[in-house]
Amino acid sequence: MAHTKSQGKTRQGTTRPGKRLGVKLFGGQKVEVGQIIIRQRGTKFHPGRGVSLGRDHTIYAAKPGVITFGKRLGKKIISIL
Repeated sequence: MAHTKSQGKTRQGTTRPGKRLGVKLFGGQKVEVGQIIIRQRGTKFHPGRGVSLGRDHTIYAAKPGVITFGKRLGKKIISIL
C-alpha cells in the first residue's frame, strides 16, 4: 500500500525564514551599553541588575560589564556585574 496520496496537495505550507531568536552573548563575556544579549518570545529569561527588557522581550545591556546567568525564585535571571 502507498503511504502517501497520489498527486495530492502538500501538508506543509510555504517555508518561512527563521526569526534568529536565542542567546547572542553568553556568561562571562564583556558587554557594552545597548548590546543585545537575548532575543526571545515571551520572558523565558528575566532581566536582573544592569539589564533592561525591550518591547519585544529582548534583553539588552543597560551598563557595561560582564554577563552572568543565574536563578532567582525559580526564574532564569540575566545580570551584568
